[in-house]
Amino acid sequence: MCSLEIHCNEKDMNTLLNFKQGLIDPSGVLSSWFPKLDCCEWTGVKCDDITARVTELYLPCYTNHPQLVPYGDKDDKSHCLSGAFSLTLLELEFLNYLNLSNNDFKCIKYSSIGSRRCDDFSTDNLPYLFGNTTKLRYLDLSYNYDLLVRDLDWISPLTSLQYLNLGGIYIDKDIDWLQSVTILPSLEELHLVSCQLENIYPFLEYANFTSLQVLNLAHNHFVSEFPTWLFNFSSGISLIDLSQNQIHSQLPKTLPCFRSLKSLILSRNYLKGTIPDWFGQLEQLQELDLSHNFLSGSISTSLGNLSSLTILILESNEFNGSLPDDLGKLFNLETLRVATNSLTGIVSERNLLSFKNLRELSLSSPGLNFDFDSEWVPPFQLKHIRLGYMRNKFPAWVFKHSSLKYLAIGDSKTSFEPLDKFWKFATQLEFISLERNTINGDMSNVVLNSKVVWLVGNNFGGGVPRITPEVVVLHLRNNSLSGSISTMLCQNMTNKSNLVHLNMAYNNLSGELTDCWNNWKSLVLINLGHNNLKGKIPNSMGSLPNLRCLSLGNNMLSGELPLSLKRCHNLCIFDVGHNNLSGVLPSWFGQNLKGLKLGSNQFSGTIPRQICQLHSLMVMDFSSNRLSGSIPDCLHNITTMVANYASTRRVGFILNFPGFSITVVTSIQIRIKGNELSYVDLMNVIDLSNNNLYGNVPSDVYMLTGLQSLNLSHNHLMGTISEEIDNLKPLESIDLSRNNFSGQIPSSMSNLHYLEVLNLSFNNFIGKIPSGTQLGFTELSYIGNPGLCGPPLTDICPQDEELHRTNPTEEEEEDDDKFEIYSWFYMGLGIGFAVGFWGVLVSAIFFNRRCNRAYIH
Repeated sequence: MCSLEIHCNEKDMNTLLNFKQGLIDPSGVLSSWFPKLDCCEWTGVKCDDITARVTELYLPCYTNHPQLVPYGDKDDKSHCLSGAFSLTLLELEFLNYLNLSNNDFKCIKYSSIGSRRCDDFSTDNLPYLFGNTTKLRYLDLSYNYDLLVRDLDWISPLTSLQYLNLGGIYIDKDIDWLQSVTILPSLEELHLVSCQLENIYPFLEYANFTSLQVLNLAHNHFVSEFPTWLFNFSSGISLIDLSQNQIHSQLPKTLPCFRSLKSLILSRNYLKGTIPDWFGQLEQLQELDLSHNFLSGSISTSLGNLSSLTILILESNEFNGSLPDDLGKLFNLETLRVATNSLTGIVSERNLLSFKNLRELSLSSPGLNFDFDSEWVPPFQLKHIRLGYMRNKFPAWVFKHSSLKYLAIGDSKTSFEPLDKFWKFATQLEFISLERNTINGDMSNVVLNSKVVWLVGNNFGGGVPRITPEVVVLHLRNNSLSGSISTMLCQNMTNKSNLVHLNMAYNNLSGELTDCWNNWKSLVLINLGHNNLKGKIPNSMGSLPNLRCLSLGNNMLSGELPLSLKRCHNLCIFDVGHNNLSGVLPSWFGQNLKGLKLGSNQFSGTIPRQICQLHSLMVMDFSSNRLSGSIPDCLHNITTMVANYASTRRVGFILNFPGFSITVVTSIQIRIKGNELSYVDLMNVIDLSNNNLYGNVPSDVYMLTGLQSLNLSHNHLMGTISEEIDNLKPLESIDLSRNNFSGQIPSSMSNLHYLEVLNLSFNNFIGKIPSGTQLGFTELSYIGNPGLCGPPLTDICPQDEELHRTNPTEEEEEDDDKFEIYSWFYMGLGIGFAVGFWGVLVSAIFFNRRCNRAYIH
């Protein structure tokens, strides 16, 4: 018997070919799409076995998610489909499944064959064109991040649609998105995550979601009270996810038709008020996440009625009162997270006895008092524990959890004795965080084995601990460690090191920097600042190809910078300020550099012109050295300082592990506005103060329209301030004091509306100080310029003196009458005020910033 061979429908094939012609396919994903091959055999195409009509099109783009992702980096989509997504694809009459997620489409269009243009969209004939497209049930265009949707009318004819995912796509704020989706009678799941939606229609009474089971509106920009329609569906919902929006609202008092609700996630919003009693009626609820809001009041006892609940997350709110006893009725609970609230009362084993299946526990509030029996054996095995604000002894029951992988203890005044037992127990952990505790102990003989070791702000002393090759993050900042780092870094390691993050800043480490860095090529961040290290920077530090942040500031290092550092092409932060380094400024820095701090050293010579090739540079600090020569006239080539734009102003990375991730954001010590500040988001700063620079300020400095702080004080610079200084609109601080500047202060400076600090003292400026609110500083900003006059100085300008003599103001005449009576009072007050004011304002403008602020997720 001969079988009948069926080829794909010719109309379907032509529709697919037309769709292909409008695409950009850099990696040849659609290389099999040509007429001589049956279209049912094409990549991503599936046909019906009997009719050979196209029923499915599956072409998502896969991107790698490595363990380490530089902060701010987007997924590499250079290999993904791009261009315009043509709605002609929906002319496939029997298509029921379409997945083009995570590609790089730029727009949605309906246009002529082969067009890649995004400006020829027309919806006039959509009902006619897609009249037969009633079988499409699944549509996923999510995470095409650059896709712009200006219209959703094309959704309306897809009456069989059950699943719609447009997450990560920008939907124009003027679109009535809710009306477009509520007319889909079969819709069961709607995902509009991170669509930049703003209107949640707070006054709409009813939404016609007759079949909806999943609603996900996370990561949008809703600012309103909860809309009535959200709680007036005609059927139950099995998942609602409104997490990480910006909804300022009270939770509704009633919630009809939600008896079948299984998962409710409202985290990371701006919700306020108390938990409504209707939560207790959600009998099928298995997951409740209200974390990261502004909810207050006591935790509702009605939650004890949720007998099916397995996950309860209420952390990072403003709840008060004690943990309700009714939570003990939640026999199926696996996750309980109520940390970072204002809870009070006693927590003991009585609160946890019912949780036979508990795997994750998070309890941390200043008012909680932990009172556990030292002999208690928990009826559950935890994998994740977070405890905070503990007193007295460390809970002995923690040691009973042989499956524990994640332990975080913070803000506690408790005894960890015996420490040997604790460190032995800690070897089973993948993540250990002890932060801001009062733990004493010698770390010299401790061996650390966890992937992430985060021991910050404790009182650990002794020598540096040893680590195994398992350790990826070692953060020991702000302790009392002493001795040499060579005991750890030069140890014999039989296996390859995986260490990425090394931070031992703010300790008492001494000795020289080891020359064993060849053993640690995986390092991305090194921070050894604020110690007592001495000697030269070793050549082996140049053997770290992945290094992005090197912070060695505030030590006693000497010698010249090694040329080997030239090989660190990925370096973004280089901080060696406040040492005794010498030699000329290097000219070999790579293009990725964002923060460069060489201040407070002994560098000499001129500023190399190669500095102007660092297009990403935001912080340039060469202050307090022995530099001479002129300021390079090419600074306008530093792109970030001209455009006031950077893809990200943060430097760091995200580390992904099974079950958790951490984000580490680095910073750099800078001086601004007279304070020592620490910024996570880097500012555009130039600080060349306290050197021997001479000559005029190059005209291209006035082209740095993104500059936020400029300090050229204590040099030998001359010339005038250009009227074009008002081009520097973002400028917040400018210090030109103790130079040889001359001429008049330009009136255009009054247009610098963000200016908070101005110091032009001890120069040769002349003339009247321009009026304007932005220049109304104290006289300390202008003193030492004998030729200046006018407020806030007491010297009256010649042109104003004649005017005052001939036309005294009414206020001045009244003051003359009162002078004899109050002269003694003004004299005493004036002296005291001047002295006090000088003491407050005469301080120099300094930056000082601690490197490495970390956020753990």
